Amino acid sequence: MEDASPDRTADLSAEAGRLRDEGVAIVAGSVTDLAGVTRAKYVPVDRLGAFARSGMGVSPSWSVFCVDSGIAFTPTIGVAGDLRIRIDPNDLRVVDAGVAWAPGSLNDQHGRPAPLCTRTQLVLAEQAAADRGLDVRMGGELECTMLAADGGPASTEPWSPYGIRTSLDRSAFLVDLATSGERAGLRFEQLHTEYGHDQLEVSLAPDTPTATADAIILARIVLSRVAARHGLRISFSPVPFDGAAGNGAHLHLSLSDADGPLLSGGDGPHGLRAAGAQAIAGVLDTLPDLIGVYAGSAVSPLRLKPGNWAGATACWGLENREAAVRFIAATPGNPHGANVELKLIDPSANPYLAAAAFLGSALRGIDRHLDLPEEIPENPAHSDIQTRALPLAQRDALDALAASETAAELLTPAIVDTLVAVRRYETATFGDLPAAQICDALRLAWTC
Repeated sequence: MEDASPDRTADLSAEAGRLRDEGVAIVAGSVTDLAGVTRAKYVPVDRLGAFARSGMGVSPSWSVFCVDSGIAFTPTIGVAGDLRIRIDPNDLRVVDAGVAWAPGSLNDQHGRPAPLCTRTQLVLAEQAAADRGLDVRMGGELECTMLAADGGPASTEPWSPYGIRTSLDRSAFLVDLATSGERAGLRFEQLHTEYGHDQLEVSLAPDTPTATADAIILARIVLSRVAARHGLRISFSPVPFDGAAGNGAHLHLSLSDADGPLLSGGDGPHGLRAAGAQAIAGVLDTLPDLIGVYAGSAVSPLRLKPGNWAGATACWGLENREAAVRFIAATPGNPHGANVELKLIDPSANPYLAAAAFLGSALRGIDRHLDLPEEIPENPAHSDIQTRALPLAQRDALDALAASETAAELLTPAIVDTLVAVRRYETATFGDLPAAQICDALRLAWTC
């Protein structure tokens, strides 16, 4: 448990005073559950120290809450027991009038990480990379859909993808978003209206994996709070309206060692070094097992289709937006250097768990010296190169995840079993409904 020394107590008291001077009255600490829903507890700002040191109590059932407020009880999670949300006081951000936020981790009553804490799982993956002498950077993209206050379409006029009209029509919202994001410490690299009707995308600057996952949750909160001030709501559903464009939650990954980047400076395809090629091979190798982590909700299959630019094919290619793994080379037009983008992740995924699986798969490829499959440089639907089939239907994805020794190795058997239980609840509840009803029921399920 964190040291409650007098000096540290004084630091937290000073931080509480600083927040109070900024008008903060309450502090939120959040965790994101296995259904991908972010949940929080709040304390008065004067209790900041207690939130950081001992945490606030929550039932273990938080880990098996479902998208519709159901609970997927398991043999090990019932009505008894208690956990604590403990916040990181070094990462406090002001997110709304009078409200500060910090990412939380789940701990037991003795201060030890809880087995189902997904943020801890990502921290462990990050440490595994460091133990191999690797520096890791991730970047996140958030696609979302603007809604009217009643949850319906935000606009009805014709939409112009990336259009100056569609963006300037929302300029007050976008300006507020930029300034609010800056105040909260977010580093937006770009923001724009997207291809889909009323769709918006923001891109986050690369950072460590845990910091990036934290920033994704923070960005969702800021987006939702700013939208509310402008009479809007934000949907992070993979497909908010049946037949509409889907929302992705792409993650970018780069790796470096003492000799430099793994994804450039070598003699492999597009400058890949041997370990960089193995890392991409590792990500591809585990895709069939991990679809249930990346895109495992009842809505996910409605987006994850060939032709949607959703990465529904298990292949890689240079700047190939139909490939599950898009390679971005080190060029003058890419100031962050070479990286790989995992395109099939959607916003229903827990970003901590998705990032841990993504990084863990890359490390597994390096450890096993996996061979990189042949690149597909064109639309996979038009290629003669054979690819592995992906279990895109929710039932199939969850069966593959449940049976996967690799998933259990990367994420622990406890997390895999519990995630499968939560998502199978979705299958039983929503799986046989028409697509339009699923979209309507879950449009706001992942809104912060």
